[in-house]
Amino acid sequence: MVNDHQSVLLEETIALLDCHRGGIYVDGTIGGGGHAYHIFRTCPDIRLLIGIDRDEDALARARKRLEPFSNRCFLAKGNYSRIKRIISNLQIKTVDGFLLDLGVSAHQLLSPRRGFSFLREGPLDMRMDQEQKMTAADLVNNLPQDRLEKIFREFGEEKWSSRIARLIIKRRKETTIKTTSELAELIVKAIPFRSRSRKIHPATRIFQALRIAVNDELTHLQKGLPEAIDTLATGGKIVVLSFHSLEDRIVKNTFRQYSRSCVCPPNIPQCCCGQSKKLRVLTKKPIVPGPEELRRNARSRSARLRGAEKI
Repeated sequence: MVNDHQSVLLEETIALLDCHRGGIYVDGTIGGGGHAYHIFRTCPDIRLLIGIDRDEDALARARKRLEPFSNRCFLAKGNYSRIKRIISNLQIKTVDGFLLDLGVSAHQLLSPRRGFSFLREGPLDMRMDQEQKMTAADLVNNLPQDRLEKIFREFGEEKWSSRIARLIIKRRKETTIKTTSELAELIVKAIPFRSRSRKIHPATRIFQALRIAVNDELTHLQKGLPEAIDTLATGGKIVVLSFHSLEDRIVKNTFRQYSRSCVCPPNIPQCCCGQSKKLRVLTKKPIVPGPEELRRNARSRSARLRGAEKI
């Protein structure tokens, strides 16, 4: 049985989003509807909540949880990086708030058939969108060694990337690597015992890297943030909850870029970009979980919450 998902930094997220009566809000990664449910509970008089997700299972859970608010809730299967098209199809020009929770839900992690976790025996899948063709098994069994190394090093920040990739290449010459446990065992074997972390499983970073690569998560984030910012009405908030340093860096740099009035290189004497300041950053430093939340939910340990306001 899959455990209930616990929304991370829930109160802090809702406070930053600062919903108001008659507003239109977007939850770009609605998951099981945890944040969306509390948006309605906190501000029951919002005009509309648009929930987007690539995962059909997540949308089904959200639809069930948000059934009491169905007359003011529109759910769409898709990617938040195409938010302009989604709201345009609804004849909406601007929204009052945009929320992104970039974490993987407990339902996805603990469902063996989805293949996200080394803790559950299942196929090497890791697709957010089950209609997508490419899986983690395709990457592991078909990419050349240098490409695997790059994914492990850049997306997983794994210092043993080269050794792990070599062992994968050696094993797949003998047999296809099909399951989560087969890959996890290879990773454990590749990392010397004395170099293994006492805090996380040796396979954690590699599984994370493969998930990011399979779902092209960083590309969608880089494309989706500017689109989301453009859709905000003046005074609208954008709030992003990330769980990986690479994600948090993209969010921080994007907010910083849009909070400046000029993005020309410093060696150019006169501004030529014509960019006006679009955001006021609300979080000088990311908000992180407190001791009580860390005790209650260990998965929250890497969470970073940032927010900004359209000006």
